[in-house]
Amino acid sequence: MVNAKAKAGQWLYLLVCILILLKAEGAGVGITYLDSAVAKGAVCLDGSPPAYHFDKGFGSGVNNWLVHMEGGGWCNNIETCVARKKTDTGSSKLMVKSFGFSGILGSKQSSNPDFYNWNRIKVRYCDGSSFTGDIEAVDPANQLYFRGARVWRAIMDDLLAKGMKNAQNAILSGCSAGGLASILNCDRFRSLFPTTTKVKCISDAGFFLNAKDVSGGSLIQTFYSQVVATHGSDKNLPASCTSRMSPELCFFPQNVVPYMQTPIFFINSAYDFWQIKNILAPSAADPKKQWKNCKLNLTTCSAAQLQTIQDYRGQFVSTVTRAAGNSLRIGMWIDSCYAHCQSGRQLTWLSDSSTQVANTKIAVAVGDWFNERGLVQKIDCLYPCNPTCQAPDSES
Repeated sequence: MVNAKAKAGQWLYLLVCILILLKAEGAGVGITYLDSAVAKGAVCLDGSPPAYHFDKGFGSGVNNWLVHMEGGGWCNNIETCVARKKTDTGSSKLMVKSFGFSGILGSKQSSNPDFYNWNRIKVRYCDGSSFTGDIEAVDPANQLYFRGARVWRAIMDDLLAKGMKNAQNAILSGCSAGGLASILNCDRFRSLFPTTTKVKCISDAGFFLNAKDVSGGSLIQTFYSQVVATHGSDKNLPASCTSRMSPELCFFPQNVVPYMQTPIFFINSAYDFWQIKNILAPSAADPKKQWKNCKLNLTTCSAAQLQTIQDYRGQFVSTVTRAAGNSLRIGMWIDSCYAHCQSGRQLTWLSDSSTQVANTKIAVAVGDWFNERGLVQKIDCLYPCNPTCQAPDSES
């Protein structure tokens, strides 16, 4: 009996330690379903309520807010949106009930020194338009709701009511399609706060290039045009851009950033693997599948393919720096790794083995930029020069 009690006590102690450790890393943050948004028509593709995960701030961070938008691509027509609504990127009914926070959302000072005790929110992505869509009519045959912009605003309103309106500091961030959303909604996010609030944005792997593919076409521009048309995104794209050019072009950051008023930081690889696979060498532009192996592993690329990839890197760097101009408000950390989304992983955000550019890890660069500890615009050397690169991974 004594041994049984002792073993039970040991197991209980171990369980408590595990729970404390999980909390310390910000893991297991429960989901919040915004049921009140349904009456406003702010719903996911399938009509289910929007959702987010909220880890409350504490100590000196209690009045600071970091809102991070999930990634997950886009749907560009009825067929792809019908398929999407059967997944957790189109329906909150299919989302996990708790979500592990790490990286920029982590709650441990040693691994997220500048934002660990802020109010940290992960907004779940369930509309397929980078939170830009808004069509009143519901597709009758497929019961599709294109309401991404309403979802974004409903969640922002809910967070404002929960204390975000009193923020001293506020950040809108996101990865991939969420990183694009952080660019497209950045100035709108700024408008939610009084002028006394320090507001900035962070885009991780969200600077998608309007570039030619290996066939000489521009399939990505056609794709984004279809996204904008399907979701009715035109009226929710930044007016500073749509007043100058057609709406589908304003889905590309290079056409939006020059007119932005709010400070923003770009975390991106110049060899972003999503862009290499889907913008530079999409399957439709490579019918003979000559790029199939190269896209999976750059070490298998031919000399000609590597030169094409290096040319793409050059175009990316020149485009992002040209969009930033001479603005001191814009920061960047551009690495040479074959990567996509690097702020949400502890390994790449801040750890002993994190990727570095100019001897600087992502968390340090972002923290220095946000707290204005100097100009932060770091661009890596040509692939494969960086030995600190991690294995490719993505939340999108």
